[in-house]
Amino acid sequence: MDMGLRGKVALVAAASKGLGKAAAFALAREGAHLAICSRSQATLSATAQEIHQATGVDVLPIPTDVTRAEEITNFVNRAADHFGQINILVTNAGGPPAGNFEMFGDADWQAAFNLTLMSVVRMIRSALPHLRKAGGGRIVNIASDSVKAPIDGLIFSNTLRPAVIGLTKTLSFELIKDNILINNVCPGSFNTDRIQELDMAQARREGRPVAEVAAEKIKSIPMGRRGDPSELAAMICFLCSSQASYITGQTIVVDGGRYRGIL
Repeated sequence: MDMGLRGKVALVAAASKGLGKAAAFALAREGAHLAICSRSQATLSATAQEIHQATGVDVLPIPTDVTRAEEITNFVNRAADHFGQINILVTNAGGPPAGNFEMFGDADWQAAFNLTLMSVVRMIRSALPHLRKAGGGRIVNIASDSVKAPIDGLIFSNTLRPAVIGLTKTLSFELIKDNILINNVCPGSFNTDRIQELDMAQARREGRPVAEVAAEKIKSIPMGRRGDPSELAAMICFLCSSQASYITGQTIVVDGGRYRGIL
């Protein structure tokens, strides 16, 4: 299947590792050029070199803290200047801290708000003029399956990620006139550093071995395993492609069947 991505320019946030890196790799393998960002210069540069060597596409690494509005603007504008256009935006950010309601004060909530919601708002706002100039494009937000069923001990994710879903649905109506399609992908349990951190946090809270916590979570997945990041990346790549020309405003869960709801 021809995805129609060769020569397109994609921006992928938090792409130095994990799900963001997998998304960037998938897009590059389809021939899209990339601008990628994360906070770590060393890790980001190594990822850019790895993707370029494997695929031959142009990869522009730009260190960026997505909680800072001015750094997001710099990321988007530098990418546009370098490539001359932007066709695809994949928003992503590291997950907010795990914990329960009474563990956090106002400053914690504000930090989580900036990371989880405002990073998406600001990236979309910065990219929109460039997407319109290109005659349209795709936006895919990486969220979490917590938007479908809240997860114990993830008060920030359970509260703030649904706001991204509301934003996406609203923008799907506003942006269709510009030929810009916007969707969410909601990963379940994948083999990433973030999931390992959550396992360890729960193990500490409950005084149990990490391996026991992980095994218990895997048992809840009908496929009997955690996902490989490339499996989420395949969905992201499809939603960014010319093949997904009639899909917008949707929230797609990729979780090995863990979510048991009908809608």
